[in-house]
Amino acid sequence: MVGIEDEVMLLDPDSLSLVPRAQEVLQALGGDHRFKLELPASQLEITTPPATTVDELERFLITARCALVAAAEGIVRFASAGVHPYSPGTGELNRTPRYERTIREYGPLAARQLVCALQVHVSVGDADRALAVYNASRSYLPLIAALAANAPYYEGHDTGLASVRPKLAELLPRQGVPPALDSWEQYAAALRWGARIGAVSEPRTWWWELRPHPAFGTLEFRVPDGQSTVADAIAIASVVQALVAWLAERHANEDPLPAHPTWRIEENRWSACRHGVEGSMADLDEGTQASTRERLHDLLTTLEPTAATLGSATNFERARDLIARNGAIAQRQVAEEDGVIALTAWLAERFCE
Repeated sequence: MVGIEDEVMLLDPDSLSLVPRAQEVLQALGGDHRFKLELPASQLEITTPPATTVDELERFLITARCALVAAAEGIVRFASAGVHPYSPGTGELNRTPRYERTIREYGPLAARQLVCALQVHVSVGDADRALAVYNASRSYLPLIAALAANAPYYEGHDTGLASVRPKLAELLPRQGVPPALDSWEQYAAALRWGARIGAVSEPRTWWWELRPHPAFGTLEFRVPDGQSTVADAIAIASVVQALVAWLAERHANEDPLPAHPTWRIEENRWSACRHGVEGSMADLDEGTQASTRERLHDLLTTLEPTAATLGSATNFERARDLIARNGAIAQRQVAEEDGVIALTAWLAERFCE
């Protein structure tokens, strides 16, 4: 099973700047369970039900995005990307009981978390397999991040990064590549220790780019930026689902699944953040360098038989398109020609594609 949490930005209909109207939009939606508040008051999250195939997710997500547009006409417009291209980097937050502790603990830093992610949940199966797949998946997070990089502009300027979102997220703790876990008991002990010192009040504040989700029984991939179109979001989800299924099959066949050192993975993570698909990444065993595009094509070739079994072959074609021109590249092309305000309008126009 696979599911998505899709974080989207609320824009003023005229200026296209971020606008803190999430509560107003929820009221207009009349309690629709597909939508919920997030920490920023200028953001909503679309949650999909578990699905067997990403094609089911695609139908649900495009219907949900278009329902948002219809319900909020005249109130806000919507767009999705890792960050807004030119709005101020701080904004109003939703002061709900869930978020009050975050606001109190992190103060002004919490107000800088105006970031949108595409979170992909994939069920694995038995506990031992899930742990092995979790540990092995860590190594692939930079490749997913590079493919999904979609946040080059921040506060009206080109950051020089393919995605500035990870750097903003790092203002809070427990970000980036998660630690390898020897056992579920170790994970439980880590959560207990965090709770004891007042840092991890619940598993949801374990904010790494990949985490086991005990409530849903899934692995939650938090590394992709928000995607500007439904087609791009589903392409990313198809790669994540196929990766998990492929690693799970290897574990079932008793193939070794290495858990690489975090610091090595983080070297590739920096390349993904800085260059997206246009950089290079190291082989985590040998240290040899190859272009990120080459490594992504190799990964997708490896995963294609699994994707075909899952019914995702068409979505893999779109994923290969993103290797050539992902969100970060597309945003720069639009902004260099027409400016960041026109870029934001372009993002809004693509919301239901």
